[in-house]
This record gives sequence, structure tokens and C-alpha cells, in this order.
Amino acid sequence: MLVLLPPSEGKATAVRGRPVALDGLSLPGLGAAREAVLDELIGLCAADEDKAAHVLGLSPGLRGEVVKNAGLRTAPAMPAGRLYTGVLYDALGLGTLDTAAKRRAGQSLLVFSGLWGAVRLADRIPAYRCSMAVRLPVAGGLAAYWKPHLDRVLPEVAGGGLVLDLRSSAYAGAWRPQGDVAGRTATVRVLQVSVVDGVERRSVVSHFNKATKGRLVRALLTAGARPRTPAGLAADLRDLGFTVEGDGGRLDVLVHDLH
Repeated sequence: MLVLLPPSEGKATAVRGRPVALDGLSLPGLGAAREAVLDELIGLCAADEDKAAHVLGLSPGLRGEVVKNAGLRTAPAMPAGRLYTGVLYDALGLGTLDTAAKRRAGQSLLVFSGLWGAVRLADRIPAYRCSMAVRLPVAGGLAAYWKPHLDRVLPEVAGGGLVLDLRSSAYAGAWRPQGDVAGRTATVRVLQVSVVDGVERRSVVSHFNKATKGRLVRALLTAGARPRTPAGLAADLRDLGFTVEGDGGRLDVLVHDLH
């Protein structure tokens, strides 16, 4: 099973350690593309702070991120599994998984990134600010930029098993499974269920959506589940206590309590 995750805006910052080594990252077929985006991002942030803040969509309170981006070549790096924080990653709780579940996470989780394309949890990268929604002056929109590179690399990574796509829309645009892989891909939508005046209503709630997806992945990793089809995934999730509708490529997970 290959699980596709979005990154998080919130990131931990390493205080010491070696900087990123691009040739040491997984998915080496993305190496040249990563080099080009990294060089452009650093150059933009080092040359014109105002322009960089505008391009990156940063508020005045986040202007310090421009300076951090300018120093990405020498900034301390840390494993992506510790770098990404936020609601989904807090609920996933990678650091508290048992040894077997941690091994499964390292093998199956792939985090998409506007700067790196996609990384494994063990890949050592520095804290950065560059979402997939950014449009760089030379590279252009990053989702479109990464698409041909990811189209070339990821089908082999997906192998012959299930692909569980939990990315947000901006990151989903960077790679859309095709052909046989598409037939083995499942997406999950989290819906809050409430009853108002005797009428059931369903809605998407961003915070709870992320938290539920994090718990869902944690449950699969802890149980050692190995579904090979979307229908198998739906069955496994039901066995793990989730309320799931559908058994095709799009599954709805229903939740009733916000927490």
C-alpha cells in the first residue's frame, strides 16, 4: 500500500545537524527537478524580500520565512517524519507508533511538497515555506511543474498495490494516477454528520477532516492492514471501527463528534 499525504504548513525546525543532501533523498529521479526549484526559491528569497513574500503568499507576520528560505542550502535538516507537524500529523502520531508500525510507515507513506516534489519519512530536509499553490517566476505553477516528473517516477513507486490518496486538492494536481494505478487508487472524504430538526446533514470540516485522516492512517499502520483494492480498504476500515460508505475508488468516512 502506498499512502499519499499532503505536507503541513507547520514545521519543526532543527537547531543543529547536517544540511540537506539532494543526492541522498529518495526518488532520485526527481533530483534535477528538485535542484532547479531549490535554486530558484533561494535566489528569489535572497534577492528581493518583498517580491518573495508576494510570490509565496506570506502575510507580514510570516516575512521571516523569506529569510529562512534564502538559507535552505545550509540550514540543518531533519527527517520529514519529524519535520511535518499540524493536525494530520499530530493525529497520526508517528513518534508513538510501535516498531513494526513505524517500519510500515517508512515503507508506505509519501509526503508531497511544492519544493521537493515528494519525499519519504526518512528523507532529511530543512524547514521551508513553499506550497504547491505557489507560482515561481521561472518554474511557474508548481503543481504543473512537478506533474511530468512525478508521472515518470511514481507509477513504479506505486507498484502493484493499493494507492490511498489523502492529499488536498492543490497537491493532488501534481500527480493523478492513470491506467492500472488509477483502478487501484482510493480517495477518502471525511464528512461530519449532524442532525438538525430531525434532518441528517453532512458537511466537510477542514480541521476534523485532517485529524480523521491522521487517525485512519495510524489505525491501518498499527493493525498491519494490507488492502490491495479500494473495496478491501473499505472492509479493513470498517473492521477498525470507522463508519465507511462506498467500496469503490471514492470512500466517505462519516464522523459524528468533533474533537
